[in-house]
Amino acid sequence: MTHLESYPDEKGYFGKFGGSFIPPQLELPFQEITKAYNEIKNSKAFLDELQYVRKHYQGRPTPISYAKSLTQFCGGAKIYLKREDLNHTGAHKLNHCMAEVILAKHLGKKKVIAETGAGQHGVALATAAAYFGLECEIHMGEVDIKKEYPNVVRMKILGAKIVPATHGLKTLKEAVDSAFEAYLGDTDNSIYCIGSVVGPHPFPMMVRDFQSVIGLESKEQFLEHENRLPDNVVACVGGGSNAMGIFSGFIDDKEVDLYGVEPLGKGESLGEHAASLTYGSEGVMHGFNSIMLKDEKGDPAPVYSIGSGIDYPSVGPEHAFLMDKGRTKVGLCNDEEAVDAFYKLSQLEGIIPALESAHAVAYAMKLAATLSKDKTILVNLSGRGDKDIDFVIENYPIANLK
Repeated sequence: MTHLESYPDEKGYFGKFGGSFIPPQLELPFQEITKAYNEIKNSKAFLDELQYVRKHYQGRPTPISYAKSLTQFCGGAKIYLKREDLNHTGAHKLNHCMAEVILAKHLGKKKVIAETGAGQHGVALATAAAYFGLECEIHMGEVDIKKEYPNVVRMKILGAKIVPATHGLKTLKEAVDSAFEAYLGDTDNSIYCIGSVVGPHPFPMMVRDFQSVIGLESKEQFLEHENRLPDNVVACVGGGSNAMGIFSGFIDDKEVDLYGVEPLGKGESLGEHAASLTYGSEGVMHGFNSIMLKDEKGDPAPVYSIGSGIDYPSVGPEHAFLMDKGRTKVGLCNDEEAVDAFYKLSQLEGIIPALESAHAVAYAMKLAATLSKDKTILVNLSGRGDKDIDFVIENYPIANLK
């Protein structure tokens, strides 16, 4: 059996990670979601609708591009980009959002609720809700609302209600807290559409399955480019949906090295980064067991990253499992390296990446320089940088670059 067929088990565990740690009032709604997903995931009607939407609305398949100038600049391995930035709404998030809203429609729900950090998940869910005629409520930290304002405007234009998360650090974790609370208040009419491979079962499995289209496309497309599989696959990891999406196509190909790149932020001290796999330990938050960053009391620690979509104090349980058994490797990228990659990709390839994606590009640049020219690296370019340009120019002006 393949990895995707083997994991998770029926209780939602990837080894010791995953599961469902939720209040009693959520047990029945989550059982309902699990039952509905298992019923429709292999049904012809569901797959036909999803395939139609992906082809005729999202613009799939997204291409793979050879980054010739970036490769020459780095002076080593050939760098290829899986262009999820060309997916409708500008990121990979629509891959699971369209599917989750189809599931919500199947369950007879009238409203979708979600959290968002960088706003890409919020925009994608608002888009899917508009397409299928459902209400949409997006919870977003006050800090991220200011930082990612262009995406806030997009969500409002699409008809979504924006609910600010005003407690704690006012970023992604707090947005998840707020969204869960709202869902608890109306499980009959709404469904919580989690934005990554995190949360209680079945969401880590569902989101991975919906995002696996990236890996399946990539495998076929890369063979067309090189007549072989990539030597390395690189993706940024916060919760980890884009990474699990592309890793899904290559997990069983042991000759392909898989790198999940975490945000080192401003440094190694607690509160300066969001590198859960690197500096965290086993723990439960937001309804699932994984690797998380903890404070001195054992609670979720404060985290930071220039990329609002990856400043989360835990990580998808499947990522924890794959690292624990040695199948994936973990890379690190700090803020300065991410901004440098943001500008380098823009000016060498004419592609402005999301700051989250720039972490993967930065690590690929470092990796390429250590490898011979006959080696290859496939980077999941998970999103475009329209949402980040005002923030980058204000805080990292072009004139100040090295």
